[in-house]
Amino acid sequence: MLKGINISKSFGKKKVLDNINIEINQGKAAIILGPSGCGKTTLLRSLSLLDYPDSGKLIIDDLEYTFPSRNNNIKLPYPRVTVVYQQLFLWPHLTNKENIILAVKGKDYHADFERLVEFLDMHDFINNYPNQSSLGQKQRIAIARALILRPKYILFDEITSSLDIVQIENIIEIINNLKKDNIGIFLITHNMDVANKVGDKKIYLKG
Repeated sequence: MLKGINISKSFGKKKVLDNINIEINQGKAAIILGPSGCGKTTLLRSLSLLDYPDSGKLIIDDLEYTFPSRNNNIKLPYPRVTVVYQQLFLWPHLTNKENIILAVKGKDYHADFERLVEFLDMHDFINNYPNQSSLGQKQRIAIARALILRPKYILFDEITSSLDIVQIENIIEIINNLKKDNIGIFLITHNMDVANKVGDKKIYLKG
């Protein structure tokens, strides 16, 4: 279980998150909805501890964090919690395969890698470079890069916003399959069709 309790975050005088409560369970998808600038990405960054909340509590299975914290050496939840951004951040000088395995070099990744190539149907472009790949293909590479770390929770930030209808349906299928693999999903989206097809609960942020 990934649980945020009374999560608050401000930037200067602007309070972006005000006592937000959220629970993400393995095998389920929590959909985050709301207008631009309402704090959706800030919540994602707080739950993954890419940014620390100003106040509140975060529980990730056996890990517990309370903010504000006096501990400067907080044990981060990565790779138990991984993030896939809309921007993808693929290295252009590496092949798609090299982008996926970069974080697990030195480990026995081969079985997991082959499983992901099959699971995400990447055979035709796995040895290409990102600039030789379509946006939908690059999206799969970014998802595979997160999955090869064997996370229990994946946080997605607007990953369908630039995709066409066919690519969006592919992402919907992938997310529903991730749920079957008992991975907890946090998904920011403006697409209500996506929200309805993958979501187990919807959380609306007003900003």
